[in-house]
Amino acid sequence: MADTHEMFLWTQTYATLFSLSNKLQIQGDRYLGALTSRQLMTMIAIVHLPKEQTSLNAIAQKLGTTKQNVKQLVTALEKKNLITMKSSDSDKRAYTVEITERGKEVLIESNELGMSFFAEIFKDFSIDELETFWGFMKKLYRYDGEEQDGFEENATLN
Repeated sequence: MADTHEMFLWTQTYATLFSLSNKLQIQGDRYLGALTSRQLMTMIAIVHLPKEQTSLNAIAQKLGTTKQNVKQLVTALEKKNLITMKSSDSDKRAYTVEITERGKEVLIESNELGMSFFAEIFKDFSIDELETFWGFMKKLYRYDGEEQDGFEENATLN
C-alpha cells in the first residue's frame, strides 16, 4: 500500500488536473469567439478522421468521451450550420458528420485564436518541458491500458 505522502500526491495531482481542465475550458471559450473549446475540439477531431469514418462513435473515441456527449456537441454545431449529419453509406443506422463551408471558415478562424491561447498558456514552458509534459500526459492517459487516439496525423479540410 502507498504511504501517506504518495496518496497526498495522488489526490493533489488529480484535483489539480480536474481544476485545470475546467479553467482551460473556461478561458479557451473566451478566446475562441464563435466556438466553445469543446466544439472546436469536436471539429478538430472530425478533420483528423477519414471522411467516411466520421461517425459519432469515432469522434467520441478520438475525444475520449461518450457518444452522447458528442451527439450534444454535434447538434449544437449543426444548429450553427457549421456541420451536417447524414446517414452513413455503409450503415444506415449510423451517421457521418461533415463540416460545411461556413464551418471550415469558423474552424480556421477559431484555430488561429486557439493558437494565441496556446501561446499564452504555454509561454513559460521550454520545448523540452513541453515534450516531457506531453509524454507524461500520454502516460497518464493510458493508465487503463487504452492508448490515446491522438491528433498527430495530418488533417485536411476537404
